[in-house]
Amino acid sequence: MTQPPLPAFPPGFLWGAAASAFQTEGAADADGKGPSGWDAFAARGRIKDGADTARATGFYERYREDVALLAGLGADAFRFSVSWPRVVPGGSGPVNARGLDFYDRLVDELCAHGITPAPTLYHWDTPLPLDEAGGWLERDTACRFAEYARAVAERLADRVPMWITVNEPAEVTLLGYALGEHAPGRQLLFDALPAAHHQLLAHGLAVQALRAAGAHDIGLAVSHSPVWTAGEGEEDRSGARLYDTIANWMYADPLLTGRYPDENLAALLPGPVADDLAVIATPLDWYGVNYYHPMLVGGPSRHALGAFAGVGMPPELPFGLREIETGERTDFGWPVVPDGLRELLVSLKERFGERLPPLFVTENGCSYDGLDDRRRIAFLDAHLRALHQAIEEGVDVRGYFTWSLTDNIEWAEGASQRFGLVHIDYETLTRTPKASYRWYRDVIREQKSPRPSRH
Repeated sequence: MTQPPLPAFPPGFLWGAAASAFQTEGAADADGKGPSGWDAFAARGRIKDGADTARATGFYERYREDVALLAGLGADAFRFSVSWPRVVPGGSGPVNARGLDFYDRLVDELCAHGITPAPTLYHWDTPLPLDEAGGWLERDTACRFAEYARAVAERLADRVPMWITVNEPAEVTLLGYALGEHAPGRQLLFDALPAAHHQLLAHGLAVQALRAAGAHDIGLAVSHSPVWTAGEGEEDRSGARLYDTIANWMYADPLLTGRYPDENLAALLPGPVADDLAVIATPLDWYGVNYYHPMLVGGPSRHALGAFAGVGMPPELPFGLREIETGERTDFGWPVVPDGLRELLVSLKERFGERLPPLFVTENGCSYDGLDDRRRIAFLDAHLRALHQAIEEGVDVRGYFTWSLTDNIEWAEGASQRFGLVHIDYETLTRTPKASYRWYRDVIREQKSPRPSRH
């Protein structure tokens, strides 16, 4: 059954697509690039399907082709990430001019097609020397990140009107440092909390460094999920509250209020926390939300799920994740709950009120196989309708980036999960637009077309 056209979004609403460096660029040691923690993780055999992450989708060589695909969409903006080890191979010290040259060329190509460049400065690829020195467990990593941010801005700020500091600090903390399913593969459980604090500090220091270098319109991309309680018992309620705190408010509260949501958790954090919070809460121009699905949480259970499909949750944790019963799941096994996006956006407005800056949906998408990907179209259509409803309910949302432009390396899952509007043949790296690419193109075209007056 054909859906009616989407309702009209506000004038000036930004339509975009997203990608990240490690997942697409390849060219893992080209032009002076240093290794990242994810390169080392892959070299240890931690990519489940053995995908060639050093090649990825070949974006480094084929970026002009992908920019042409963006132009064919009519996209207003492209959210890509800058590879920190491509720009500062040692994590600190000399800047690699050839690495910055690539992003110079990419930005120029985007601008030539009228597409807003929206770079993310940290999308999980920590330079390996910093990872080996402790990574985000060390305060020094935040300071080195601010230096790198300033170097990028000094080269690109004259043409880049929108900046993203860090992407999904919760996932880096939980999957990389607490559970060990992502790079750097640490299994520290609650001892991973310093990684959260130092990423937030890195963000605040980077905002200051970017502005000092002439950059404007700065935000970050934070993953959020509505947390639903699995049962009526106190153990379930307390487990859900704790998970909500460490997955959602551990990040949003310090950024938007200058406080951590729980004094007991704050007491576990290193350094001069009160002074750091003043830096972390440096005012934002906007706040980015990455949404995929809600979480159903209760008390600990041997049969509980992990933070993502397939990730085991240690039984010693005081909460456990449960299956959400829904009629539709993505190929990744994630439940499809479009109204969760509306619920989430409204809850942010209710929690933070006037403190909440304008919002962007910086990631939303799904993994489905096939060129005739009607299920992806249904997913995106339903989520855009839920987003529009949130705007109708008074939430100030300024734009939407779908994840992702092309299929890519889905971190530890390798090439097995296909999130793209454009299919990648991983043998030839041929790009083939899917049905969802044409659908999104038509949505953008319709949204930008003059609408007849109701009078």
